[in-house]
Amino acid sequence: MNIALIESEIPDNIENDEDIPEVDGQPLEPSDDEPSTEDPGIVEKPKPKPIDYSKYYVGTLEIPKINLKKGFLEINSPYNNVNRNVTVIQTSTYPDVDKGNFILAAHTGTSSVSFFTKLHDLVIGDLAYINYKQKKYTYKLVNIYTQPKNGSISIYRDTEKTTLTLVTCTKNTQDTQTVFILELINVK
Repeated sequence: MNIALIESEIPDNIENDEDIPEVDGQPLEPSDDEPSTEDPGIVEKPKPKPIDYSKYYVGTLEIPKINLKKGFLEINSPYNNVNRNVTVIQTSTYPDVDKGNFILAAHTGTSSVSFFTKLHDLVIGDLAYINYKQKKYTYKLVNIYTQPKNGSISIYRDTEKTTLTLVTCTKNTQDTQTVFILELINVK
């Protein structure tokens, strides 16, 4: 019998990602479940529930072609982390900034946090939507390119246009990342 005991609780004010307790790679929230007492001599602590990040989302990314609809958080949120969510990159500007660049990153692969796995199915001309502050921003894919995976990335875009940049690991490699540049075409 395997018994996992969780000794820590999620603090009210999490300072960084390392402060968030996990089991099997999933962040946790305290559970309301009663402890198991099948054997009166053993009392197991209830397994905390995974965090519902949706209550922290400030907007959503939608790409209908690949059935992607995922929320994103404030840049400084402790949950704005590529190992937990679609991540807003620190140098980003949000969609409501004229000629800005909203940069999102996420994993590719088979894990539960591989939100950008199907990005590689996109082609020039495909559409993506950002819902942010009661507005819907429509973007059109205009460029796709790869960069070495070395801890930094160069973003090539028209700085006279408002853009959305999506970044993920290149499919079937570990040495490069793929960059998708989308330009704003409509705001409703």
